Amino acid sequence: MILGVNVDHVATVRQARRGFEPDPVTAAALAILGGADGITIHLREDRRHAQDRDVRLLRETVPTELNLEMAATKEMVRIAMEIKPDMVTLVPEKRQELTTEGGLDVIGQKRHIKDTVKKLHDSGIPVSLFINPQIIDIDVSKETGADMVEIHTGLYSDSKGKRQKSELLRVIEAVKISEKIGLVANAGHGLNYYNVKQVAAIEGIRGLYIGHSIVSRAVLVGMERAVREMKELIKR
Repeated sequence: MILGVNVDHVATVRQARRGFEPDPVTAAALAILGGADGITIHLREDRRHAQDRDVRLLRETVPTELNLEMAATKEMVRIAMEIKPDMVTLVPEKRQELTTEGGLDVIGQKRHIKDTVKKLHDSGIPVSLFINPQIIDIDVSKETGADMVEIHTGLYSDSKGKRQKSELLRVIEAVKISEKIGLVANAGHGLNYYNVKQVAAIEGIRGLYIGHSIVSRAVLVGMERAVREMKELIKR
């Protein structure tokens, strides 16, 4: 199981002062030294954290998987076709949200997503869709031609007790169904050092994509150590 480290929150700190530090590109290099199998960067339409410069430099310097998270817009498709990341994850965006609040509306936007997937495929870029753990969303994702899905683990991560167990079962079922119909399954959102083991134990998950928790710990212990500790939890 691979670990993709999202460095967006490093860029968020930098943009608070509109300066040059901390640099998400440097953070990515340290994350890889700590054992990250890939780097994720979300280039938002409003550029509130990651900048075009970050994506370009990451493409030049990341020797592992570079995953570009983006909305399915003409501008972002153009940038992806120019940068050529190792994969693209299509995600929903809202202007005022603090973080991505849920999965794609794959049902309502099926035709548009299908067209976007085709354009990216024509440029040789594999595509993953960030979706809620719902059977119908998985089925529609397959119909769009996507290669992978990233199962949204936010409700699992934000709940406790019986509710968390229930949400974990939804994630498990989503992974099983994805695998059954030929979609590679990843998972992410809200995972941290206290809840990651249950998700990491699910058979069939290709990779976990984690950002905020790792960056938060890195502030205290350093990026390399923060990534190494997360990798150890996943391996257990």
